[in-house]
Amino acid sequence: MRGASRPAAEAAGRRVAQGNETVAWFHCFAGIAGDMALGSLFDAGADVDEVRALLGTLPLDGWDLDVEHVLRGGLAATRVVISVSDTAQSRPYRDLVALVEQATLPERVRDRSLTTLRSVAAEEARLHGLPIDDVHLHELGGHDTVVDIVGTMAALEVLGIDRVEASPIAVGLGTVSAAHGLLPNPAPAVVALLEGVPTWGRDLDVELTTPTGAAIVRAVAERFGPLPSMRIAASGFGAGSRDLDELPNVVQVVVGTAGASGVDLGAGSGTGQPIYLLEANLDDVAGEQLAQTVVALLEAGAFDAWLTPVVMKKGRPGAVVHALADVADVARLRAVLRAETGTFGVRGTPVERWPAARHFETVEVDGHPVRLKISAGRVKAEHADTVAVSRATGRPAREVAARAEARWHSAREVVHED
Repeated sequence: MRGASRPAAEAAGRRVAQGNETVAWFHCFAGIAGDMALGSLFDAGADVDEVRALLGTLPLDGWDLDVEHVLRGGLAATRVVISVSDTAQSRPYRDLVALVEQATLPERVRDRSLTTLRSVAAEEARLHGLPIDDVHLHELGGHDTVVDIVGTMAALEVLGIDRVEASPIAVGLGTVSAAHGLLPNPAPAVVALLEGVPTWGRDLDVELTTPTGAAIVRAVAERFGPLPSMRIAASGFGAGSRDLDELPNVVQVVVGTAGASGVDLGAGSGTGQPIYLLEANLDDVAGEQLAQTVVALLEAGAFDAWLTPVVMKKGRPGAVVHALADVADVARLRAVLRAETGTFGVRGTPVERWPAARHFETVEVDGHPVRLKISAGRVKAEHADTVAVSRATGRPAREVAARAEARWHSAREVVHED
């Protein structure tokens, strides 16, 4: 175990008193499954007996939960083993809801469990064209899955977790065996559950992410990206059922106090917005294509894009194309960068940003509209508008910008005087 357990109620009281927020970040570099998520939380210090006690309030007999300490790819990890005497693998969604609602669970455990189950049922209903109450959860209807889901939510509560985040989710390829026979990997339910979630594929014919794992992160993770700013208190690894040659078959969880890294990050310090810096080195692309690449990246949704001239190997002049991308847009912007430049490779670095709050207003200069970008302590005229007015009036663009900004300040002074 890599952390100390604590009763949920006592921990919650301390957090309220101190104004701290406890966060858990799941690193899903080898995917995620329900037993792996639960095992990682046990490994990080969630008390097994406390979790068992909460699970024991479910009106559900015929199951047992054990933990094993194993090695996966040389990493010490905790594996959860759930044995069941009930062979049912299909239950209606409404029956699963009743199980959770009839249990004596903390409010947050109940709500998180119901949200997870509902996310699965909603996607199954959509996939099969059924009302949600008529859906039978074939892959998530057994005792073991119910225990995985409610157990994970109970373990989060025992550790006093206020917020959950996760990395992008890895998935495998090939096929998987399911109640309906062989299905593509990732399974349709996994794909549906991860819609809108940043994901990526490993070239492994293994079910790295299961429907239960996808449902858990979909339901409880508020953000996806790199490790958030925190003062780390504990970490743990939850083991999958098999050992893989290619990588450790584990999910990692890191637990800590949010925004308490001890590093002064300047204005707006704390957890920034997780984004990716995409880059490509180029020495065989014409200047016109480089300029078009920047335009295409911005039109495709990049937060910003720019070029840096560099001297490359053998003294050749070249350029580096940079783009700032939302985590969810990395794949699309990477494809744009490749298509526009023909580059053989794109690299990505996880970074954070702290954008200042801003809004837009419009003023008139010589009867023409000019938009202004306004944030605390700064007003800036939009260059495209100042150029348009310059062409229409013959005034220099810098004079148009100065007049627009001065008009905005004058209007604010009149308002304050009134």
